[in-house]
Amino acid sequence: MTETIPDAAPDLEFDLKGLPKVSLHDHLDGGLRPATIIELAEAAGHTLPSTDPVALGEWFRESADSGSLVRYLETFDHTVAVMQTKEGLFRVAQEFVEDLAEDGVVYGEVRWAPEQHLQQGLSLDDAVEAVQAGLEAGVDAVAETGREIQVGQLITAMRHADRGQEIAELAVRHRYKGAVGFDIAGAEDGFLPSRFKDAFTYLAQHNFPVTVHAGEAAGLDSIQSALVDGRALRLGHGVRIAEDVSVEFDDDDSDDAAADGGDEVNDNIGMVTLGELASWVRDRGIALEICPSSNLQTGAIAGFGEGIESHPLDMLYQLGFNVTINTDNRLMSGVTLTDEFELLVETFDYDLDDLLELTLNAAEAAFLPLEEKEALVEYINEAYADLG
Repeated sequence: MTETIPDAAPDLEFDLKGLPKVSLHDHLDGGLRPATIIELAEAAGHTLPSTDPVALGEWFRESADSGSLVRYLETFDHTVAVMQTKEGLFRVAQEFVEDLAEDGVVYGEVRWAPEQHLQQGLSLDDAVEAVQAGLEAGVDAVAETGREIQVGQLITAMRHADRGQEIAELAVRHRYKGAVGFDIAGAEDGFLPSRFKDAFTYLAQHNFPVTVHAGEAAGLDSIQSALVDGRALRLGHGVRIAEDVSVEFDDDDSDDAAADGGDEVNDNIGMVTLGELASWVRDRGIALEICPSSNLQTGAIAGFGEGIESHPLDMLYQLGFNVTINTDNRLMSGVTLTDEFELLVETFDYDLDDLLELTLNAAEAAFLPLEEKEALVEYINEAYADLG
């Protein structure tokens, strides 16, 4: 399938923070407040790189942006360490919701792996119930400020562990008590979703929705397995689906494009051909949970170029892929969803219509009943209409 990429949108001038947003890919253990980490670490006897909130926040951001995977993963050792009690999980979950609402998020799905929070004697169900209580407290606290937010849990299994079936059953057990979907996360390369084939079959038999981390640290094989073995309705990141998209530049423009490392694809030069997998993902509207800043930090877009301008999300969006914008780990990346929107405006000249479409993509991909999804879409449309 061959298409021409259209022109980019003009500049945008208005308050991005006030826009209603939908967050589909945001990790609980990647969104803590530095001050909270310090207080919980002191109570747990856990040693941190710094006990100053500003310095600790900078350490997390620098570590995530260091180019060292070892140092990046070390950041989660510290957040997970302070999330091992009911009290710790409750507080982190409540503040997580409050911070989302402060950023303009009106619907958010919070993903986390309960199996990582059992070091001090909690059961899997204890952990899920503690997080749910914290999320509900956060929703109540937001309501007291005159705002509204709705949240749900994405129960996650770690790819390198052997607890897929157990975690799938946990998710289904809590489906009417806060759990809205299932995910697998962790080391993607070398751990295909097929590893959890039986768990995914169980989830499908119970009509429980699934999103799968795929197309971040691994390529097309991982995405294929997520769709076939995982029956994924969404792809966590999914950005490397662009590896199945080829671009041919016009002769007059190819030299300029090559000089810029091929990034001129976003300047609407050439023809684009979609492979079978990319066509399948696009034509069926399978949502891509793209996290721009995180993708740059983790090297997920290294094959496309070095800077954020090389991110293929704009090409995918213009070609009609179901692109949604997310933060991944707000603490590590030092970003909010507002920041990510601003990044798109500055990098790709997105306007109000673009941000509305990206937000509606996320709303329509949310793991919500149809009636609630329609109400969310209507709310977002009305809010944008008021701005327009």
